[in-house]
Amino acid sequence: MPTPTQTPTPIQPKAAGEAGRESHREPPYFVTYDHSLEARHEFEFEVLSTIGVPRNNESVYAAPWVELEFGVTSLWTTEVYFEGVTTTSDGSGFTGWRWENRFRPLKKEHRVNPLLYFEYEHVNEASRIQKEIVGSGPIDFAPIADLKSEWQHEIETKLILSGRVHSWNVSGNFTLEKNLTTDEGIEFGYAAGIAPLSAAEGGPNCRLCGSRVYPAFEIYGGLGTSKEFGAKDARHYIAPIVAWQVTPKSTIKASVGFGLTHASDHVLFRIAWGRELF
Repeated sequence: MPTPTQTPTPIQPKAAGEAGRESHREPPYFVTYDHSLEARHEFEFEVLSTIGVPRNNESVYAAPWVELEFGVTSLWTTEVYFEGVTTTSDGSGFTGWRWENRFRPLKKEHRVNPLLYFEYEHVNEASRIQKEIVGSGPIDFAPIADLKSEWQHEIETKLILSGRVHSWNVSGNFTLEKNLTTDEGIEFGYAAGIAPLSAAEGGPNCRLCGSRVYPAFEIYGGLGTSKEFGAKDARHYIAPIVAWQVTPKSTIKASVGFGLTHASDHVLFRIAWGRELF
C-alpha cells in the first residue's frame, strides 16, 4: 500500500515580545534615557556606583546607589533610588533617596518617541552619584560630615526624545531641576547617547559574542541656570560604555567618563549590575 504523504509541521512564529528580545535590547546608558520602559508589572533590581577621580588632589570617592524599577503599566514606569557616598579621607554617609516616574504619551513606535520624566529628590549636599548633571561649577568637596547635614527637596523634569536610526538607538535629553529648599533658580542639563539595537550573530553558548557584549556612547553635562545660562563653567563628560548580557535577565555594564572642563572631575568610572526579578 502506498504510504500517505506526511504534512510538514508548520513553524510557529515567535511572539512579538520574544522576537523583540532577540533582535532588540535596551541601550546600556548611565545618564541618558531612551524611550524604553519596563513591561507591565515587570520588576527590576539594579546596583550601581559612580567612582570619581577629582582634580586638585581632592579625595577619590565612590557613590553607590540601588534602583528598584517597576512597570506600573505599559506606558508608565516608576523607580525608587537609595544612595550613599564614601571617600578616601573625607568620610562616608547616606545621601538620600529619589522617586522617579517616566511616562510615554504615544503607545506606538514612531521615528521620534517622546517621554516625559518627573522625579522628586530628598538628598543632601554630599550626593555624588551624578545620575544627571545640571547647573554649573564643580561638585562640593567639603567634608562629608558637613555636607550630609544639609538636606534639600528638589524637583527634576526631563524631555526625552529617542528613536531608531537603522539598527541604532539615538537619544537626547533636556533636564530642568529646581531646588525647593533654596532659591537657586532653575538648573539645566543635557545628555545624549547612541547604542546598537540589533544583536550580532552568535551561538546560544557564546557568552562573549557580539550578541552578548556590545558598546554604547554618551555625552552629558550642565547648561547653567535660569539666572546664568551657559555651558562654559559647567561639568561635561564624554563616556564610552560596554555592556555584557550575562543571562537573558541580567546585565553588567561599565563606562569611563572623561572630564572635558576644569569644573569636571578627571574621570568618572561607572559600573552596574541589573537583573529582572519578575
